[in-house]
Amino acid sequence: QVQLVESGGGLVQAGGSLRLSCEVSGRTFSSYVMGWFRQAQGKEREFVGTIGWSGGYTYYADSVKGRFTISRDNAKNTVYLQMNSLKPEDTAVYYCAANRGSYSGNARAYDYWGQGTQVTVSS
Repeated sequence: QVQLVESGGGLVQAGGSLRLSCEVSGRTFSSYVMGWFRQAQGKEREFVGTIGWSGGYTYYADSVKGRFTISRDNAKNTVYLQMNSLKPEDTAVYYCAANRGSYSGNARAYDYWGQGTQVTVSS
């Protein structure tokens, strides 16, 4: 069974930075496309970005492009989300997810999900 555990969320002022981590159990981490999603209170889950198997390919939602960076360390079974220039509208629960298929911004394409970590950006 694949398990994903996010960490690194918290409270930060607007303009600040946070780095989220997502550790994935199992020996096949490098075979998964990884994604980050977020869900603000009362809103639908939203795609943030995705990273390919080796980390050479990344794709971001327009709302975070230029501010957020996804990376991965296959030796540590971990994917990261570096968030800079945070805005109050970035406040949400952030989820990482693993996809056995190809790149996708659709949450339905992802097979495994973490429990989420809260990010709150104060103005």
